[in-house]
Amino acid sequence: MSRLVVISNRVAIPTARGAAGAQGGLAGALNAALKDAGGLWFGWSGKESEQPSTEPHLIEADGVTMATIDLTPQDVAEYYYGYANSTLWPLFHYRMDLTEYERLTAIGYERVNERFADSVAPLIAADDQIWVHDYHLIPLGDALRRRRCRNRMGFFLHIPWPPTQLFVSLPYHQRLVRSLLSYDVIGFQCDEWLDSFLDYCRTELGADVDPSTNRISIDGRSVIAKAYPIGIDFDHFTSQGRTGEARQTAQRVLSSTRRRTAMIGVDRLDYSKGLPERLDGISRFFERHPDRVRDLVFIQIAPPSREDIDSYQQIRALLEQKAGQINGAHSSIDLVPVRYVNQGHSPAELYGAFHACKIGLVTPLRDGMNLVAKEYVAAQDPADPGVLILSRFAGAAQQLKGALLVNPHSPDDIAHNIRLALDMPLDERKARWKPMFECVRDENVQTWTRDILADLSAAPSGASKGLTAVH
Repeated sequence: MSRLVVISNRVAIPTARGAAGAQGGLAGALNAALKDAGGLWFGWSGKESEQPSTEPHLIEADGVTMATIDLTPQDVAEYYYGYANSTLWPLFHYRMDLTEYERLTAIGYERVNERFADSVAPLIAADDQIWVHDYHLIPLGDALRRRRCRNRMGFFLHIPWPPTQLFVSLPYHQRLVRSLLSYDVIGFQCDEWLDSFLDYCRTELGADVDPSTNRISIDGRSVIAKAYPIGIDFDHFTSQGRTGEARQTAQRVLSSTRRRTAMIGVDRLDYSKGLPERLDGISRFFERHPDRVRDLVFIQIAPPSREDIDSYQQIRALLEQKAGQINGAHSSIDLVPVRYVNQGHSPAELYGAFHACKIGLVTPLRDGMNLVAKEYVAAQDPADPGVLILSRFAGAAQQLKGALLVNPHSPDDIAHNIRLALDMPLDERKARWKPMFECVRDENVQTWTRDILADLSAAPSGASKGLTAVH
Protein backbone atom coordinates (compact mmCIF):
# COMPACT_ATOMS: atom_id res chain seq x y z
CA MET A 1 0.00 0.00 0.00
CA SER A 2 1.32 3.45 -0.92
CA ARG A 3 2.18 5.82 1.87
CA LEU A 4 0.25 9.11 2.06
CA VAL A 5 2.12 12.41 2.35
CA VAL A 6 -0.05 15.38 3.41
CA ILE A 7 1.40 18.86 2.97
CA SER A 8 -0.34 21.93 4.40
CA ASN A 9 0.59 25.34 5.72
CA ARG A 10 0.34 24.14 9.32
CA VAL A 11 0.51 20.69 10.87
CA ALA A 12 -1.89 19.52 13.60
CA ILE A 13 0.68 18.14 16.05
CA PRO A 14 -1.17 16.37 18.90
CA THR A 15 1.44 17.36 21.47
CA ALA A 16 1.15 21.07 20.62
CA ARG A 17 -1.49 22.75 22.78
CA GLY A 18 -4.47 23.69 20.64
CA ALA A 19 -2.90 22.60 17.33
CA ALA A 20 -5.18 19.67 16.65
CA GLY A 21 -8.29 21.44 17.83
CA ALA A 22 -7.67 24.42 15.61
CA GLN A 23 -8.27 22.31 12.51
CA GLY A 24 -11.26 20.43 13.90
CA GLY A 25 -12.67 17.48 11.99
CA LEU A 26 -10.32 17.98 9.05
CA ALA A 27 -7.29 17.29 11.23
CA GLY A 28 -8.95 14.16 12.59
CA ALA A 29 -9.82 12.87 9.12
CA LEU A 30 -6.33 13.53 7.77
CA ASN A 31 -4.76 11.88 10.79
CA ALA A 32 -6.96 8.82 10.29
CA ALA A 33 -5.98 8.58 6.61
CA LEU A 34 -2.32 9.04 7.51
CA LYS A 35 -2.51 6.30 10.16
CA ASP A 36 -4.05 3.89 7.66
CA ALA A 37 -1.24 4.55 5.21
CA GLY A 38 1.61 4.98 7.71
CA GLY A 39 1.95 8.51 6.43
CA LEU A 40 3.82 11.78 6.73
CA TRP A 41 2.37 15.24 7.47
CA PHE A 42 4.60 18.16 6.52
CA GLY A 43 4.20 21.90 7.04
CA TRP A 44 5.22 25.05 8.86
CA SER A 45 5.79 24.70 12.61
CA GLY A 46 4.13 28.06 13.29
CA LYS A 47 7.44 29.26 14.75
CA GLU A 48 9.79 31.95 13.49
CA SER A 49 13.57 31.68 13.31
CA GLU A 50 16.13 34.20 12.11
CA GLN A 51 17.85 31.52 10.03
CA PRO A 52 15.86 29.69 7.31
CA SER A 53 15.09 26.12 8.29
CA THR A 54 15.49 23.38 5.67
CA GLU A 55 16.00 20.31 7.88
CA PRO A 56 12.54 19.31 9.14
CA HIS A 57 11.90 18.60 12.78
CA LEU A 58 10.38 15.10 12.99
CA ILE A 59 7.86 13.80 15.54
CA GLU A 60 6.35 10.31 15.53
CA ALA A 61 2.79 9.94 16.86
CA ASP A 62 0.51 6.90 16.44
CA GLY A 63 2.30 5.71 13.31
CA VAL A 64 2.29 9.14 11.67
CA THR A 65 5.40 11.22 11.11
CA MET A 66 4.93 14.96 11.67
CA ALA A 67 7.61 17.00 9.89
CA THR A 68 7.82 20.77 10.37
CA ILE A 69 10.13 23.64 9.48
CA ASP A 70 10.44 27.13 10.92
CA LEU A 71 10.11 30.26 8.77
CA THR A 72 11.94 33.55 9.07
CA PRO A 73 10.05 36.71 10.11
CA GLN A 74 10.44 37.93 6.52
CA ASP A 75 8.93 34.68 5.24
CA VAL A 76 5.93 35.00 7.55
CA ALA A 77 5.39 38.65 6.61
CA GLU A 78 5.64 38.09 2.85
CA TYR A 79 4.33 34.55 2.34
CA TYR A 80 1.68 34.22 5.06
CA TYR A 81 0.43 37.68 6.03
CA GLY A 82 1.38 39.09 2.64
CA TYR A 83 0.60 37.14 -0.51
CA ALA A 84 -1.49 34.32 0.98
CA ASN A 85 -3.73 36.38 3.25
CA SER A 86 -3.57 39.90 1.80
CA THR A 87 -3.64 38.94 -1.89
CA LEU A 88 -5.03 35.46 -2.55
CA TRP A 89 -7.53 35.27 0.33
CA PRO A 90 -9.39 38.52 -0.44
CA LEU A 91 -9.24 38.01 -4.23
CA PHE A 92 -10.54 34.44 -4.00
CA HIS A 93 -13.39 35.75 -1.81
CA TYR A 94 -14.28 38.36 -4.45
CA ARG A 95 -12.94 41.28 -2.39
CA MET A 96 -10.85 43.16 -4.94
CA ASP A 97 -11.22 46.27 -2.79
CA LEU A 98 -9.09 44.58 -0.10
CA THR A 99 -6.66 42.77 -2.40
CA GLU A 100 -3.04 43.95 -2.26
CA TYR A 101 -0.84 43.45 -5.32
CA GLU A 102 2.76 43.59 -4.10
CA ARG A 103 5.66 42.17 -6.08
CA LEU A 104 7.77 41.52 -2.96
CA THR A 105 5.11 39.43 -1.24
CA ALA A 106 4.60 37.42 -4.43
CA ILE A 107 8.34 36.71 -4.50
CA GLY A 108 8.21 35.71 -0.83
CA TYR A 109 5.27 33.38 -1.52
CA GLU A 110 7.19 31.54 -4.23
CA ARG A 111 10.36 31.51 -2.11
CA VAL A 112 8.61 29.76 0.79
CA ASN A 113 7.01 27.23 -1.57
CA GLU A 114 10.50 26.48 -2.93
CA ARG A 115 11.74 26.05 0.65
CA PHE A 116 8.88 23.65 1.39
CA ALA A 117 9.85 21.65 -1.71
CA ASP A 118 13.54 21.55 -0.73
CA SER A 119 12.65 20.33 2.76
CA VAL A 120 10.01 17.73 1.96
CA ALA A 121 11.47 16.25 -1.26
CA PRO A 122 14.12 14.12 0.54
CA LEU A 123 11.36 12.61 2.72
CA ILE A 124 9.25 11.42 -0.24
CA ALA A 125 9.59 7.81 -1.41
CA ALA A 126 9.03 6.62 -4.98
CA ASP A 127 5.52 5.20 -4.42
CA ASP A 128 4.17 7.82 -2.00
CA GLN A 129 0.94 9.65 -2.83
CA ILE A 130 1.10 13.38 -2.12
CA TRP A 131 -1.90 15.49 -1.07
CA VAL A 132 -1.35 19.27 -0.85
CA HIS A 133 -3.83 21.60 0.83
CA ASP A 134 -5.02 25.11 0.14
CA TYR A 135 -4.09 28.46 -1.32
CA HIS A 136 -0.84 28.84 0.61
CA LEU A 137 0.79 26.08 -1.43
CA ILE A 138 -0.54 26.35 -5.00
CA PRO A 139 2.98 26.42 -6.58
CA LEU A 140 4.30 23.53 -4.49
CA GLY A 141 3.37 20.83 -7.00
CA ASP A 142 5.36 22.53 -9.75
CA ALA A 143 8.31 23.04 -7.38
CA LEU A 144 8.28 19.30 -6.58
CA ARG A 145 8.01 18.36 -10.26
CA ARG A 146 11.14 20.43 -10.95
CA ARG A 147 12.86 18.36 -8.27
CA ARG A 148 12.00 15.25 -10.28
CA CYS A 149 9.06 14.26 -8.13
CA ARG A 150 6.87 12.13 -10.41
CA ASN A 151 4.56 10.77 -7.72
CA ARG A 152 0.81 11.02 -7.90
CA MET A 153 -0.04 14.46 -6.50
CA GLY A 154 -3.41 15.91 -5.54
CA PHE A 155 -4.38 19.40 -4.47
CA PHE A 156 -7.48 20.60 -2.63
CA LEU A 157 -8.60 24.23 -2.45
CA HIS A 158 -10.60 24.89 0.71
CA ILE A 159 -11.73 28.38 -0.36
CA PRO A 160 -13.65 29.62 -3.43
CA TRP A 161 -12.11 30.02 -6.87
CA PRO A 162 -13.10 33.42 -8.29
CA PRO A 163 -14.65 34.10 -11.71
CA THR A 164 -12.18 34.63 -14.54
CA GLN A 165 -12.92 38.36 -14.80
CA LEU A 166 -11.76 38.79 -11.19
CA PHE A 167 -8.89 36.35 -11.27
CA VAL A 168 -7.17 37.98 -14.24
CA SER A 169 -6.59 41.06 -12.07
CA LEU A 170 -3.83 39.05 -10.37
CA PRO A 171 -0.38 39.81 -11.81
CA TYR A 172 1.15 36.66 -13.36
CA HIS A 173 -2.16 34.80 -13.01
CA GLN A 174 -1.19 32.37 -15.79
CA ARG A 175 2.02 31.52 -13.97
CA LEU A 176 0.05 30.58 -10.83
CA VAL A 177 -2.51 28.44 -12.65
CA ARG A 178 0.09 26.66 -14.76
CA SER A 179 1.87 25.70 -11.55
CA LEU A 180 -1.45 24.38 -10.19
CA LEU A 181 -1.83 22.19 -13.27
CA SER A 182 1.29 20.29 -12.19
CA TYR A 183 -0.97 18.24 -9.90
CA ASP A 184 -2.80 15.13 -11.15
CA VAL A 185 -6.08 15.76 -9.30
CA ILE A 186 -7.38 19.21 -8.30
CA GLY A 187 -10.33 19.40 -5.90
CA PHE A 188 -12.81 22.20 -5.20
CA GLN A 189 -15.55 22.53 -2.60
CA CYS A 190 -18.48 22.81 -5.03
CA ASP A 191 -19.43 23.01 -8.71
CA GLU A 192 -19.47 26.83 -8.77
CA TRP A 193 -15.79 27.11 -7.88
CA LEU A 194 -14.93 24.21 -10.20
CA ASP A 195 -16.78 25.82 -13.12
CA SER A 196 -14.92 29.10 -12.59
CA PHE A 197 -11.59 27.28 -12.70
CA LEU A 198 -12.49 25.32 -15.84
CA ASP A 199 -13.65 28.53 -17.52
CA TYR A 200 -10.29 30.15 -16.78
CA CYS A 201 -8.39 27.16 -18.19
CA ARG A 202 -10.43 27.29 -21.41
CA THR A 203 -10.49 31.03 -22.00
CA GLU A 204 -7.12 32.19 -20.68
CA LEU A 205 -4.85 29.17 -21.22
CA GLY A 206 -6.53 27.67 -24.27
CA ALA A 207 -6.63 24.30 -22.53
CA ASP A 208 -8.81 21.47 -23.83
CA VAL A 209 -11.46 20.70 -21.22
CA ASP A 210 -13.57 17.55 -21.60
CA PRO A 211 -17.00 18.54 -20.19
CA SER A 212 -17.97 14.93 -19.47
CA THR A 213 -14.94 14.14 -17.33
CA ASN A 214 -13.57 17.61 -16.38
CA ARG A 215 -10.21 16.43 -17.68
CA ILE A 216 -7.93 19.34 -18.57
CA SER A 217 -5.33 18.73 -21.25
CA ILE A 218 -2.52 21.25 -21.74
CA ASP A 219 1.21 21.20 -22.54
CA GLY A 220 1.22 17.41 -22.85
CA ARG A 221 -0.29 16.93 -19.39
CA SER A 222 -3.70 15.69 -18.36
CA VAL A 223 -5.29 16.80 -15.09
CA ILE A 224 -8.61 15.90 -13.46
CA ALA A 225 -10.56 18.67 -11.68
CA LYS A 226 -13.61 17.78 -9.58
CA ALA A 227 -15.87 19.05 -6.83
CA TYR A 228 -15.48 17.25 -3.51
CA PRO A 229 -17.74 18.92 -0.91
CA ILE A 230 -16.09 18.61 2.46
CA GLY A 231 -18.12 17.42 5.44
CA ILE A 232 -17.83 17.37 9.20
CA ASP A 233 -16.60 14.51 11.36
CA PHE A 234 -20.21 13.58 12.05
CA ASP A 235 -19.70 10.77 14.59
CA HIS A 236 -17.15 12.71 16.60
CA PHE A 237 -19.14 15.93 16.62
CA THR A 238 -22.46 14.34 17.54
CA SER A 239 -20.75 12.35 20.30
CA GLN A 240 -20.05 15.72 21.95
CA GLY A 241 -23.78 16.00 22.63
CA ARG A 242 -23.49 13.21 25.21
CA THR A 243 -20.95 15.10 27.31
CA GLY A 244 -21.70 17.02 30.46
CA GLU A 245 -20.00 20.07 28.94
CA ALA A 246 -22.50 20.16 26.06
CA ARG A 247 -25.50 19.66 28.35
CA GLN A 248 -24.32 22.39 30.70
CA THR A 249 -23.80 24.82 27.84
CA ALA A 250 -27.26 24.11 26.42
CA GLN A 251 -28.81 24.63 29.83
CA ARG A 252 -26.93 27.92 30.33
CA VAL A 253 -28.22 29.21 26.99
CA LEU A 254 -31.81 28.16 27.70
CA SER A 255 -31.88 29.50 31.26
CA SER A 256 -30.33 32.84 30.26
CA THR A 257 -32.65 33.55 27.32
CA ARG A 258 -35.75 33.75 29.52
CA ARG A 259 -38.15 32.01 27.12
CA ARG A 260 -36.90 33.96 24.11
CA THR A 261 -35.91 32.12 20.94
CA ALA A 262 -32.12 31.95 20.70
CA MET A 263 -30.46 32.56 17.33
CA ILE A 264 -26.74 31.81 16.93
CA GLY A 265 -23.85 32.65 14.64
CA VAL A 266 -20.37 31.13 15.01
CA ASP A 267 -17.62 32.50 12.79
CA ARG A 268 -13.96 33.43 12.79
CA LEU A 269 -13.56 37.19 12.99
CA ASP A 270 -13.06 37.56 9.25
CA TYR A 271 -14.48 40.00 6.71
CA SER A 272 -15.55 37.15 4.40
CA LYS A 273 -18.06 35.98 7.03
CA GLY A 274 -20.36 38.98 6.58
CA LEU A 275 -20.62 39.81 10.28
CA PRO A 276 -21.31 43.57 10.00
CA GLU A 277 -23.85 42.87 7.25
CA ARG A 278 -25.45 40.23 9.48
CA LEU A 279 -25.84 42.71 12.31
CA ASP A 280 -27.35 45.20 9.86
CA GLY A 281 -29.98 42.56 9.04
CA ILE A 282 -30.70 41.92 12.70
CA SER A 283 -30.97 45.66 13.33
CA ARG A 284 -33.43 45.92 10.43
CA PHE A 285 -35.53 43.09 11.93
CA PHE A 286 -35.79 44.83 15.29
CA GLU A 287 -36.53 48.17 13.62
CA ARG A 288 -39.40 46.62 11.67
CA HIS A 289 -40.66 44.47 14.52
CA PRO A 290 -39.90 46.36 17.78
CA ASP A 291 -42.49 44.25 19.58
CA ARG A 292 -40.39 41.14 18.93
CA VAL A 293 -37.34 42.26 20.89
CA ARG A 294 -38.69 40.08 23.71
CA ASP A 295 -39.07 37.11 21.34
CA LEU A 296 -35.47 36.83 20.06
CA VAL A 297 -31.91 36.97 21.36
CA PHE A 298 -28.91 36.73 19.02
CA ILE A 299 -25.65 35.12 20.18
CA GLN A 300 -22.61 35.83 17.99
CA ILE A 301 -19.46 33.85 18.78
CA ALA A 302 -16.54 35.35 16.84
CA PRO A 303 -13.05 34.31 17.93
CA PRO A 304 -10.33 36.57 16.47
CA SER A 305 -8.04 35.53 13.60
CA ARG A 306 -5.09 37.08 11.74
CA GLU A 307 -5.05 40.02 14.14
CA ASP A 308 -1.85 41.43 12.62
CA ILE A 309 -3.66 42.35 9.38
CA ASP A 310 -5.23 45.84 9.37
CA SER A 311 -8.48 44.75 7.70
CA TYR A 312 -9.11 42.25 10.51
CA GLN A 313 -8.58 44.88 13.19
CA GLN A 314 -11.05 47.12 11.36
CA ILE A 315 -13.70 44.40 11.12
CA ARG A 316 -13.47 43.75 14.86
CA ALA A 317 -13.94 47.43 15.70
CA LEU A 318 -16.87 47.71 13.29
CA LEU A 319 -18.56 44.61 14.69
CA GLU A 320 -18.24 45.84 18.26
CA GLN A 321 -19.66 49.21 17.20
CA LYS A 322 -22.71 47.71 15.45
CA ALA A 323 -23.46 45.29 18.28
CA GLY A 324 -23.30 48.20 20.71
CA GLN A 325 -25.64 50.29 18.56
CA ILE A 326 -28.28 47.54 18.42
CA ASN A 327 -28.11 46.98 22.16
CA GLY A 328 -28.19 50.71 22.84
CA ALA A 329 -31.33 51.12 20.73
CA HIS A 330 -33.26 48.02 21.80
CA SER A 331 -32.11 46.96 25.28
CA SER A 332 -34.12 47.37 28.46
CA ILE A 333 -33.19 46.92 32.11
CA ASP A 334 -33.71 43.16 31.97
CA LEU A 335 -32.95 42.44 28.31
CA VAL A 336 -30.05 42.69 25.82
CA PRO A 337 -30.90 41.56 22.25
CA VAL A 338 -27.34 40.86 21.01
CA ARG A 339 -24.62 38.95 22.83
CA TYR A 340 -21.23 39.32 21.20
CA VAL A 341 -18.59 36.83 22.35
CA ASN A 342 -15.03 37.41 21.11
CA GLN A 343 -13.48 34.08 22.12
CA GLY A 344 -13.39 30.47 21.01
CA HIS A 345 -15.28 27.51 22.45
CA SER A 346 -14.73 23.76 22.57
CA PRO A 347 -16.61 21.42 20.20
CA ALA A 348 -18.74 20.23 23.13
CA GLU A 349 -19.69 23.79 24.07
CA LEU A 350 -20.56 24.59 20.46
CA TYR A 351 -22.71 21.47 20.20
CA GLY A 352 -24.60 22.50 23.32
CA ALA A 353 -25.07 26.06 22.06
CA PHE A 354 -26.27 24.90 18.63
CA HIS A 355 -28.67 22.43 20.25
CA ALA A 356 -30.23 25.15 22.40
CA CYS A 357 -30.66 27.70 19.60
CA LYS A 358 -33.72 27.44 17.34
CA ILE A 359 -32.22 29.53 14.53
CA GLY A 360 -28.76 29.19 13.02
CA LEU A 361 -27.65 32.33 11.18
CA VAL A 362 -24.83 31.53 8.73
CA THR A 363 -24.42 34.41 6.28
CA PRO A 364 -20.90 34.64 4.82
CA LEU A 365 -20.44 37.01 1.89
CA ARG A 366 -18.51 34.21 0.18
CA ASP A 367 -17.37 30.86 1.58
CA GLY A 368 -15.77 27.76 0.10
CA MET A 369 -18.10 25.48 2.08
CA ASN A 370 -18.88 26.55 5.68
CA LEU A 371 -18.93 23.70 8.17
CA VAL A 372 -20.69 25.72 10.87
CA ALA A 373 -23.91 25.30 8.87
CA LYS A 374 -23.42 21.54 8.87
CA GLU A 375 -22.56 21.43 12.58
CA TYR A 376 -25.71 23.38 13.38
CA VAL A 377 -27.84 20.88 11.44
CA ALA A 378 -26.10 17.92 13.13
CA ALA A 379 -26.77 19.30 16.62
CA GLN A 380 -30.55 19.72 16.29
CA ASP A 381 -33.19 17.78 18.19
CA PRO A 382 -35.09 15.58 15.66
CA ALA A 383 -38.31 16.14 17.60
CA ASP A 384 -37.96 19.93 17.59
CA PRO A 385 -35.27 21.01 15.08
CA GLY A 386 -34.20 24.59 14.53
CA VAL A 387 -34.12 26.53 11.27
CA LEU A 388 -30.93 27.19 9.31
CA ILE A 389 -30.65 30.59 7.57
CA LEU A 390 -27.81 30.24 5.08
CA SER A 391 -26.08 32.55 2.63
CA ARG A 392 -26.68 31.53 -0.97
CA PHE A 393 -23.00 32.40 -1.58
CA ALA A 394 -21.64 29.64 0.68
CA GLY A 395 -20.64 26.33 -0.91
CA ALA A 396 -22.89 24.57 1.62
CA ALA A 397 -25.95 26.14 -0.04
CA GLN A 398 -25.57 23.65 -2.90
CA GLN A 399 -26.10 20.75 -0.48
CA LEU A 400 -28.34 22.09 2.30
CA LYS A 401 -31.48 22.71 0.28
CA GLY A 402 -33.73 22.83 3.33
CA ALA A 403 -32.15 26.04 4.60
CA LEU A 404 -33.69 29.47 4.14
CA LEU A 405 -31.29 30.93 1.56
CA VAL A 406 -30.53 34.64 1.85
CA ASN A 407 -28.57 37.38 0.16
CA PRO A 408 -26.12 38.33 2.95
CA HIS A 409 -25.65 41.82 1.46
CA SER A 410 -29.35 42.65 1.93
CA PRO A 411 -30.54 43.69 5.43
CA ASP A 412 -34.12 43.39 4.20
CA ASP A 413 -33.62 39.79 3.07
CA ILE A 414 -31.94 38.81 6.33
CA ALA A 415 -34.68 40.49 8.39
CA HIS A 416 -37.43 38.83 6.33
CA ASN A 417 -35.94 35.36 6.77
CA ILE A 418 -35.42 35.85 10.51
CA ARG A 419 -39.16 36.48 10.76
CA LEU A 420 -39.91 33.37 8.66
CA ALA A 421 -37.63 31.24 10.86
CA LEU A 422 -39.07 32.64 14.08
CA ASP A 423 -42.64 31.83 12.99
CA MET A 424 -42.03 28.55 11.14
CA PRO A 425 -44.33 25.72 12.30
CA LEU A 426 -42.87 22.48 13.62
CA ASP A 427 -43.97 20.32 10.66
CA GLU A 428 -42.13 22.57 8.19
CA ARG A 429 -39.05 22.71 10.40
CA LYS A 430 -38.92 18.91 10.48
CA ALA A 431 -39.46 18.60 6.73
CA ARG A 432 -36.62 21.03 6.00
CA TRP A 433 -34.23 19.60 8.58
CA LYS A 434 -34.45 15.85 7.85
CA PRO A 435 -32.84 15.78 4.35
CA MET A 436 -30.17 18.22 5.50
CA PHE A 437 -29.37 15.98 8.45
CA GLU A 438 -29.08 12.94 6.18
CA CYS A 439 -26.74 14.87 3.86
CA VAL A 440 -24.52 15.98 6.76
CA ARG A 441 -24.48 12.47 8.22
CA ASP A 442 -23.71 10.65 4.96
CA GLU A 443 -21.45 13.15 3.16
CA ASN A 444 -19.02 13.50 6.03
CA VAL A 445 -15.33 14.29 6.16
CA GLN A 446 -14.37 10.61 5.99
CA THR A 447 -16.36 10.23 2.74
CA TRP A 448 -14.64 13.34 1.39
CA THR A 449 -11.19 11.96 2.20
CA ARG A 450 -11.99 8.54 0.72
CA ASP A 451 -13.35 10.00 -2.55
CA ILE A 452 -10.35 12.24 -3.19
CA LEU A 453 -7.77 9.59 -2.36
CA ALA A 454 -9.58 7.05 -4.56
CA ASP A 455 -9.34 9.41 -7.55
CA LEU A 456 -5.71 10.16 -6.75
CA SER A 457 -4.89 6.44 -6.60
CA ALA A 458 -6.53 5.97 -10.01
CA ALA A 459 -4.48 8.76 -11.62
CA PRO A 460 -1.65 7.63 -13.96
CA SER A 461 1.57 7.34 -12.00
CA GLY A 462 4.79 9.07 -12.90
CA ALA A 463 6.44 5.69 -13.32
CA SER A 464 4.00 4.76 -16.09
CA LYS A 465 5.12 7.88 -17.96
CA GLY A 466 8.76 6.89 -17.76
CA LEU A 467 9.54 9.58 -15.19
CA THR A 468 11.78 9.31 -12.14
CA ALA A 469 10.34 9.78 -8.68
CA VAL A 470 12.06 11.49 -5.75
CA HIS A 471 13.84 9.00 -3.53
